[in-house]
Amino acid sequence: MHSPERLGRLYVVATPIGNLEDITLRALRILKEVDIIACEDTRRTLKLLNYYDIHGRKLVPYHEHNEREVSKKLIEELLSGKDIALVSDAGTPCISDPGYRIVRLAREEGIEVIPVPGPSAVIAAISASGFPTDRFLFVGFLPRKESQLRETLKEVVKLPYTVVSYESPHRIERTLKILGEITPQKRIGVYREITKVNEEFLEGTPEEVLEELLSKNKLKGEFVLLFYPSDNQGNESEENMDFLLIRLKEEGMSLKGAVKEACRRTGLPKNQVYKRAIELFSRD
Repeated sequence: MHSPERLGRLYVVATPIGNLEDITLRALRILKEVDIIACEDTRRTLKLLNYYDIHGRKLVPYHEHNEREVSKKLIEELLSGKDIALVSDAGTPCISDPGYRIVRLAREEGIEVIPVPGPSAVIAAISASGFPTDRFLFVGFLPRKESQLRETLKEVVKLPYTVVSYESPHRIERTLKILGEITPQKRIGVYREITKVNEEFLEGTPEEVLEELLSKNKLKGEFVLLFYPSDNQGNESEENMDFLLIRLKEEGMSLKGAVKEACRRTGLPKNQVYKRAIELFSRD
């Protein structure tokens, strides 16, 4: 083991997920001062560095395909006293992005690991969604295999807290169709292109959200999928029932018709739904 005057420091630096202005002053200072920047894609990182007139940094590609090999080399650099900034293509490293391995190795070697917090798509999405945030579960990217995807969706739709996931533009349509088969009236939100020019939040049932995406050719970009909490019985929560009743009334249904349709879709007792509908629409 090397014994320099001091060990290097590993900075885990969050970078913008879209809008290049979403970066902290501290992150910019760190990127200017470190000896090496380990980045998922050197082209993406160079775009950010050039935007802020940061030049002369040594960039080392660090991604899921070379993580094991490059981690060891970067640890050697840290042990020799060099400071390294770890960045991903967008957002906070290690959150559904490469980085876990080098952070773990650095800690095992007694190297200081310093977070430089900033943008994160999952936090940005849930903070502006209007979904409950007192408890939430982030599950990363949903499974690619359809059988595993179905099982995962069956589990998350029953959880009593908000669930957040990432989804690829190539798979979002399939995921929403399967979700619609499993639980047609599940209240969901889809945040697309967060902080970018075409940023948009869509909310409704899986069918409603998918229809909106398809009608305006919006199956492009980055997606964050949010699942509204269910109660302990796996039914939609009371607030979600309110959401459904209000939508049905807005579509022109009578109170009686809205209650009947809400009962059919949620499986809740007619007396419970009717009582709530009266409370909601008593002012009408």
